[in-house]
Amino acid sequence: MNILIVKMSSLGDVIQTMPVVQDLHRQFPGAHIDWVVEEAFAPLVQRVAGLRRVLPVAQRRWRKSRWSEATRRERQHFDQHLKQQSYDAVIDFQGLIKSALEARCARLRPGGFSATYGNRSEACGYEWLVQWLLKRTLPMPARIHAVARYRLLAGLAMGYAPQGLAAYPLSRPEPAKQTTVVLAHGTTRADNEWKESDWVELGRRLIDSGQRIALPHANAREQALVSRLAQALGDQADIWPRAGLPEVMDRMALSSGVIGVDSGLSHMAVALDLPHVQIFSQPRAWRAGPVGRSHQVAVGGEAAPDVDSVWNAWQAVRH
Repeated sequence: MNILIVKMSSLGDVIQTMPVVQDLHRQFPGAHIDWVVEEAFAPLVQRVAGLRRVLPVAQRRWRKSRWSEATRRERQHFDQHLKQQSYDAVIDFQGLIKSALEARCARLRPGGFSATYGNRSEACGYEWLVQWLLKRTLPMPARIHAVARYRLLAGLAMGYAPQGLAAYPLSRPEPAKQTTVVLAHGTTRADNEWKESDWVELGRRLIDSGQRIALPHANAREQALVSRLAQALGDQADIWPRAGLPEVMDRMALSSGVIGVDSGLSHMAVALDLPHVQIFSQPRAWRAGPVGRSHQVAVGGEAAPDVDSVWNAWQAVRH
């Protein structure tokens, strides 16, 4: 059986889709699973055990030069690569026109089908026109956690009911005894940010308790922030060099845990099964926060939590 996953972005959503791969292999041993994903996230998806092919697509970059000769060549090459296989099932986990169009480009085997969501769920991306682009549209609850939504879509499409906690089939280094806490401060959304002064206070408490601080960064703005944090926290704070997602994941996997805002790196901490406190500055924890594991919790919601709330949560998850 050949199955194609279409989930292109963003980082956190891509990570939260990963448990579908293990679910599918449990139901269909020996299935061949491919994944279409934005090129920036392809190196991380290549770490997912059980995938045959990872197909990087460059929609974000192509939009900037849609009609250039180079873009047309790249687009043609991607389409040819995609069509090298035919599929029994093509499942669009994004539910947007751009993802449905990629799913529609895939070649189906006789009797094969394409599928996506049949309706919007609260706080989840969805464009209703996808109902006319793919062969099957499947009903979703009005309110459902993102990971459960992805797992349910696959189950409804393929005829099974997902069971148990979500499992993330990521290859990673073996964990080691560490005293480093990663502060995952970076986010693309201003309304997800936590105050710089709160990061400093939290960092000082961690250092006083015998921990080192790790400060990743992905762009110039984040680099400026971690430089200020490191200056305030002193020698016990380490700025990680900017690196690709697999390298960041490997470093994170060796840490003693992660405290971070609602972002891709926080979802990475969940996937790595690390002790984790996820900070929410808006009421989204029910949809995106960690669930089912006592060493991973969400704090905040209607407003950003204070330092005491985050600190107390960290004390709870690390024991």
